[in-house]
Amino acid sequence: MSKNRTASEKLFEIAESQQGYFTYKQALSAGYYRDAAHFHAKSGEWLREQRGIYRLARFPASERPDLVLWSLWSTDRGGKVQGVYSYQTALSLYEITDANPAKLHMTVPQKFRKFYSPPKGIVLHRAELKESEIKKQHGYAVTTPLKTLQDMFSAQLMDANEIKLASKQAVRLGIMTPTEADTVSSLEND
Repeated sequence: MSKNRTASEKLFEIAESQQGYFTYKQALSAGYYRDAAHFHAKSGEWLREQRGIYRLARFPASERPDLVLWSLWSTDRGGKVQGVYSYQTALSLYEITDANPAKLHMTVPQKFRKFYSPPKGIVLHRAELKESEIKKQHGYAVTTPLKTLQDMFSAQLMDANEIKLASKQAVRLGIMTPTEADTVSSLEND
């Protein structure tokens, strides 16, 4: 049970910014008691999606709930999200190529640790990302188009011609500047 009505309002604000999802720690920080998860899950108000991750039952389902769910899975002990969608997943989200990866690609910090292995549908890449290389979405983060194309080229997952075509598409979509596209196009000369 909640301590008061404001706990419910705070949790709704958190869940609303994450497409209806929230962590157990976020519920506690909103003001819920420790036994709230059991009570609200049993009553059907909260749906348990993964260990420590819930969804408000009455919140409308989103088109890609997996993006928020696995983003919340990547939280550290302090409750900070560590994972940023990248590589083929970022390409797919931006729709600058016809990439349609079977698995979600996520970049996490070098020191990222979980007590159990990542889910089968997640491919983890390790790198320290700068804030300028990350774009916040509704409930998750993704590498910028520039960083995504740089990573794809560095990992030899796209050749110079594919990078050039993708950067032109990104400029057409208005998600990359012509200067950034020139930066990516110059990768082949490095």
